[in-house]
Amino acid sequence: MTNIVPDEKLSKSQKSMRGFTLVEVMIVVAIIGILAAIAYPNYQRYVIKTKRTDMMSEMYNIASEIESRKLAQGAYSNALITGLGGDYPKQGTALYTVSIEPNPLTARWLVRAVTKNNTQMSADGNLTLNYQGIKCRGSVCGTGDDWNK
Repeated sequence: MTNIVPDEKLSKSQKSMRGFTLVEVMIVVAIIGILAAIAYPNYQRYVIKTKRTDMMSEMYNIASEIESRKLAQGAYSNALITGLGGDYPKQGTALYTVSIEPNPLTARWLVRAVTKNNTQMSADGNLTLNYQGIKCRGSVCGTGDDWNK
């Protein structure tokens, strides 16, 4: 059985250490809310940038496959791009539709990833990668990392 000490027998410091007041709890909740309001948009931007980078990596894989198949067959043809286009990523929710241009395929090919409507990436802009290794997002192009800002 627990011994209950009446309030009058407790010292002043023991009485003040009984718990948190509602005001203290509300201050903590407000601070957590402010931190979440700041952190969540930054997290969303990070997720979008990561998915964009993943798609550009897939586009490099597609470009490498085009050139590998060209070396094996000796010429550019539409047979080189069989199975390379379509929706990406292949697992999970598709965010981009990939196409390879021109038709018929030439040495001046272009891999284009168009964002799908009503997805997290729909406002991010389309991606392209050409035979020279120049990558673009919207109107920002280059061989460096400018496209990913």
